[in-house]
This record gives sequence, C-alpha cells and structure tokens, in this order.
Amino acid sequence: MSDDFSLGQEDLAERLARRRVASLTTELQDVEQVEYRQVRLERVVLVGLWTQGTSGEADDAMAELADLADTAGSEVVGALIQRRDAPDPATYVGSGKVDEIKAIVDANSADTVIADGELSPAQLRNLEDRLGVRVIDRTMLILDIFAQHAKSVEGKAQVELAQLNYLKQRLRGWGDSLSRQVGGRAAGGVGIGGRGPGETKIETDRRRINTRAAILRRRLKAMATTRELSRNTRRRDQVPSVAIVGYTNAGKSSLLNCLAGADVLVEDALFATLDPSTRRIRSGDGRIYTLTDTVGFVRHLPTDLVEAFKSTLEETVQADLLVHVVDGSGADPLGQVSAVRTVLTQIGADQVPELMVVNKVDAASSDELTALRHTLPDAVFVSAKTGESVDGLKAAIEARLPQPALLVEVIVPWSRGDLIDKAHRKGQVIESEATADGTRLKAMVSPGLAAELKKATICLT
Repeated sequence: MSDDFSLGQEDLAERLARRRVASLTTELQDVEQVEYRQVRLERVVLVGLWTQGTSGEADDAMAELADLADTAGSEVVGALIQRRDAPDPATYVGSGKVDEIKAIVDANSADTVIADGELSPAQLRNLEDRLGVRVIDRTMLILDIFAQHAKSVEGKAQVELAQLNYLKQRLRGWGDSLSRQVGGRAAGGVGIGGRGPGETKIETDRRRINTRAAILRRRLKAMATTRELSRNTRRRDQVPSVAIVGYTNAGKSSLLNCLAGADVLVEDALFATLDPSTRRIRSGDGRIYTLTDTVGFVRHLPTDLVEAFKSTLEETVQADLLVHVVDGSGADPLGQVSAVRTVLTQIGADQVPELMVVNKVDAASSDELTALRHTLPDAVFVSAKTGESVDGLKAAIEARLPQPALLVEVIVPWSRGDLIDKAHRKGQVIESEATADGTRLKAMVSPGLAAELKKATICLT
C-alpha cells in the first residue's frame, strides 16, 4: 500500500470527525449588518406538500428531504405532510397547519423548520413570525450542503454565486429609517441642499451582492476558459470522453474507482461529490479515453445551482457518452431516472448517447431487479461495492466509444516506434506484424493520424 494516504479518504475522515455543538452560535444579532452566514441546523421539523402523485411518492419526497437534512448535519425530530392543490401564497401550508407545526416545534424544542419547496420572501417572513424559529426551504438546504462539501476554488465560487443569487431575492428592508444619509462636513462639505434620504440599507445590500456576484462570474469565466483549453486538447488528440451522471448517492464515485483504479472520495451521503474528477483509462484494444465523475442531480434541483455549475456541467454536454447510474436499491429508481433526464435536458445534454447502469444490485431484492430489467432492458446491472459485472460494464463502455474513421495499412519503419504507440493509443489496431522493413500495421485511425502515418511510412492502402 502506498505511504501516501488517499486524499479522498482524508476528506471522508475530516467529514466524519465534524460534530455540531448545539449551545454555540456565531450568528449576527444586529439586523443592520448584512448576514453572510452558514445555515445552522440542529433539531429540525420537516414540512411537505402533497400536491400531485400518490401518497407513496409524497412519502418518498419527505424521506429524501430527511436525508438531505441529515447530510447537512441536523437531527430530524418531526415531520408533517399536507394535502393541498397548490401552496398557500401566504404561509405555504395554510394558517391552520401552521398552528400544528408550531405545536410540533414547541413539543420537540426544535429550532429550525425546513420546507420541501422553494419559499417566497413573504412566506419565509410569515412563517418565521408565527413559528418563532428559523425557517428555510429546500433550496437553501441544498446550498448549505454544497457549501460544506465544496473543496476546489471553482466549486466554492460556484456555490457562493448560487447563494448570492438566492439571497438577493430575499433581502428585507425596513424603509427610510435605515437609509444612509449624506451629511455636511462629514460628507466632504456637501452642505445645504446635499442632505437627503440617500441609499437605503436594502439598496446597499443589493449593490454589494451584485458587485460580489460580478467578481465571481469573472473568475468562473476564466476557469471555464482553462477547462475549455483542456477539452480542446483532448479533441485535437481524438481522445473520447465519458461522463458518469446520475442521481445523488447512486454510486458514481464508487464506479469511477472500480473502472479507473482511482481513489476519489466515497461517502454514503447526498452530494458527496461536487468537484469533478477525471481519469484516463486504457481500453482493452489499447485506446485511451477519459472518464469523469460529475456532481449528482436531485429532484427539483435549484435553477441557481444549475446556472452556477454551468461550466462544470459542460463536461457532461461535451462528452461522447453518458454513463447514467441508477441506484437499484433506491425507493424510486425510475423517478430518479426521470429527474436526471430533466436536468440533462436543461443543460442541453439530452442528445448525448446514454448507457444506463443499475448499481447496488447487491442491496436490491430480486423482485426489484426483475422489475428494473423489464423496464430498462438495455441497462447493465452492476455492484460497485462487490465488483459484480464491472468488467462487463467496462466492455459495454468501450463498445460504445466513437470509432476512428479511416482504415490504413502501412509499414512503419523501425525508427518510428512512436507512431506504433500513437496508433495503439489513439486508434484501433486490427493487425500488427513484424517484417524486414518495419512493422506492418493495419488500423482504424482518425484523419489526422492517418495523414501522419502515410507521410512517414510506406503506405500499402
């Protein structure tokens, strides 16, 4: 074993070592300060609306919200689902249900309520006023998880940009009493005629947010340029790219480790991976291709997150093949497939060829697997944990890689062994035979490599 401990496992150990202290807080109390703070979640009550679908689907949605809350580091002490045709515009759940939530909060000494939906500023304000505790919605909960798990500079910038976009729509103002007024001598001698209401606090906050967001967008644009240069190099070298996509916690990182011999962070938690990991793999016939582990998707993924992570998600759009991973042991695998394909359509990756992979077959029942095989007949069923059928998956990926376009038959001089190596790495070698003049090579290659081979070798065809 290597003396260097895996960076991914160090990250996992660091996360497991974190403990929240309930009695301590660093939250600002002065309402005149702009609060950029991480959401503090301890004892939480979950609130959901059942507006459509079956009761089982509503229960699954609430279970997923509980998993999100657990990933954020909180303890769920109560949950409530209300059947409504549409959310109440004032309080999300209706006035009578708010009283029930208040009773649950008081009985369990909860300090946070999480709504399974996106709340408007008015709904947030009304609920907090009536419940007397902090109220957040699903979007803010996911943003908090992303903020905890982001490691790279790009990932942190993307999360901060999404948080600022979310916060800007929910700023609260208290009127002219908090305006920044121009003074006399203290304001540089403006004097009579220069005093007035000036810029209000909410305008100041919005301006600061817009300024910071503009800085982050410029940084992300520069990082996206660097990423595009890497993609252009791969395109020039005719290196196929494969992106692993799927629902959060479906086992994408585990599959990357199995297929590429990598050691990226693996954790049984939602959104454990935010920063993409790319590995180079040599196929059975000698070709090189890249395999990228991407951020997981979830139902109703916040639009701000999709926009902020656009540069990262471009790896998915530019891929030659998508390996769509589904948790075969999950409560609603087909619902996860639908949610992932919705996001793929949002980012313009719905036209990329897709290979469906059902993971965690070791944890699924035979009845569940039978139903999935009937619904997803072209899927490959594997277990990244036990290694079951992973070799078959690798073969299925290689079979779907784009094939080189031209057939060439040449004799490569002994002095040009570099061309033999390049043909194996970037093309598909059909025959290779040693002769007196050099190596007789028959291979499928790209147009650029074909021209290079014909220029430097003895061309037979």
